[in-house]
Order: sequence, then C-alpha cells, then structure tokens
Amino acid sequence: TKLQRRRMEGRRAVSVPSNVVAAIKDGRKLGFLIGAGASCSAGIPDFRSAGGLYQTLKADTLTCTPEQRARISRDPTTVVSWSLFKDNQLPYHEVRKPFILGLYAGKWKPTLSHFFMRVAQDHGQLQQVFSQNIDGLDLKAGVKPVVEVHGSILRAECEGCKASYPFDDFVVQLKSNIKNIYETEEGTSPAESSHIPCLSCHRPLVKPATVLFGSSLPDAFHEAQTEHAGQIDVLFIVGTSLNVSPANFVPMQVRSDALRVVVNRDPVGREFGLGKDTERDSFLQGDCDAMLLEVAKQVGWLRDLGRYLSDMCDASAQLLRDELSRL
Repeated sequence: TKLQRRRMEGRRAVSVPSNVVAAIKDGRKLGFLIGAGASCSAGIPDFRSAGGLYQTLKADTLTCTPEQRARISRDPTTVVSWSLFKDNQLPYHEVRKPFILGLYAGKWKPTLSHFFMRVAQDHGQLQQVFSQNIDGLDLKAGVKPVVEVHGSILRAECEGCKASYPFDDFVVQLKSNIKNIYETEEGTSPAESSHIPCLSCHRPLVKPATVLFGSSLPDAFHEAQTEHAGQIDVLFIVGTSLNVSPANFVPMQVRSDALRVVVNRDPVGREFGLGKDTERDSFLQGDCDAMLLEVAKQVGWLRDLGRYLSDMCDASAQLLRDELSRL
C-alpha cells in the first residue's frame, strides 16, 4: 500500500548533506518554498499530477458552452483561468466544490512536512514560508511567517470589485447553487448549477480568494521576497515541480552562499541551475514527509515533532510514530 511504501521510505538510509545538518544545528535561518507534495500525505486531491483531478476531469460534466468544453478538454487548467472565469464561473465552482467543502469541514489535517516548519519556527529559525498551496494546512499547523503565493481557498471575495464575501455564507451558496460532478461528493445538490452574485457589485464573480491563471500574484509575495529572501541561510524547496512562475524564481532570489535543498520525488529546477553547485545544492529524493523526517532525525528534532503527533494526518503520524519507537 501507499502507507507501507511511505513507511519503508522513512526507514531507508538517506544522506542529508553535512553542511545542511550543521547549518540547522547552528541555528541558521530556514526558508521554505512548498508545493502540493507537502500536503500529499494528508489525502488532499492532487490537481496536477498523474491521476489528479485535472487529468481525470470529464469536461462533459461541466456547465459550459461547446467551445468552452473543447478548451477545457485540451487544457483542464482552463477551469481555473481568468480567461474562462470572467465569462463563465460555474466550471470553476463545480471542479473546486469538494475541495472547498472538505477544507471548510476540516477533513484534512496538516502533514509532517508542515510540522517540520512549525518546529523550525519553535526553534526561532523559520525566516519565511512561500506556500504555493491554497489549502491553508501550513497555517493550521500554526506556521506564522507564511505568504500564500496563490491565495487561500478558505476566504471568499469578488474577482471584480474585490469585496470580501462571508465565507460561511459562501459555503451555503456553494452547497445550494452548485451541482456535484464527482461521484464521491456527499449531500444534496441542485441538478443544475446557478451563479453566486457578489453582495456589493452583484456580478457573479465571487470565488475563493485564490489566484487564477492569467492573474497577477498578490503584492505580499513580492514584498516577502524583497524582505526575506536575502536573510535565508537554507532554502528547502519542498514538493513542487517549479513549473509555475514567478514563484519558481524564489530559489534564485536567495543569497549566493545560501544552501538550497530540493525535497521531491523527482529532480526539479535543473533549468534554473539547481544542482550544478554540488557544495550549495542537494536533492533528497522521495516523499516529502519521509525526507524531512530524516532531516529531523539527523538534527535532533524528532521529539520536537512528536509534540504534534495528535495534530498530524494519520499517514504522517504513523510514519513519525514508527521512527520514535526506534529511539
């Protein structure tokens, strides 16, 4: 099973570079650029990877015109693009509905990867987190210096006038106005989807406060880069393909003497020069939780992580529990 593979990966000997271990033990400042891989063990549906929601999306289930359906079939990410949303908001809501409702209900808990950042914070070593995720699990783990690069699914606002929309009310409207397109969805829903109008401008442009493809990133991202990138001594690049700009430029914004550690199942960032400087760059290949567990083990943070066992998702907690049992 996936859980068994994850446990075995946690037991596999992983060589964490000595300069990374020494920097953490010396109290140096850590930064994190995190992607979907940091949340995988929580069981959150993955949108981009093989077998993810984009790849398995059936365009014929969506409320849209034939032309829009053809665009979505060619490129499923169209459903989260401004070019479609400005004309038709319903496909976005239909695709995102189970994800929004699941997060609202607290269906998913933070992972060991999130709590590794929390422990760094507890040690006074966390400089900044650049999160490409919209699930809010880093914040749920109590991580404070987080800039949500692509926004948050747990706030709602109008894409037109930017007026905020009470999130509890938005969830009610989502349940009553948007049909279910996935067999796994629970609860009653309408047979046909209808719009959710803004309370201020009355246009149907209300959605979670996430960044659509084709829209600009929030000013907070650029401000955080300017303020914090130069102060990071070790940057962990965790569970991200580095395919989305401009967040993928963060590794190039840290100082030339800062260490960079890629934590991912597959090599990434070679087109940006990551890995060319073997003294500076390192690659921990595997599931994010298992790799960061090994880092925690080698820097003496296992018991610190153990304080958060009850707050972790089941897969992460079991992985850590197995490791703690061998102390």
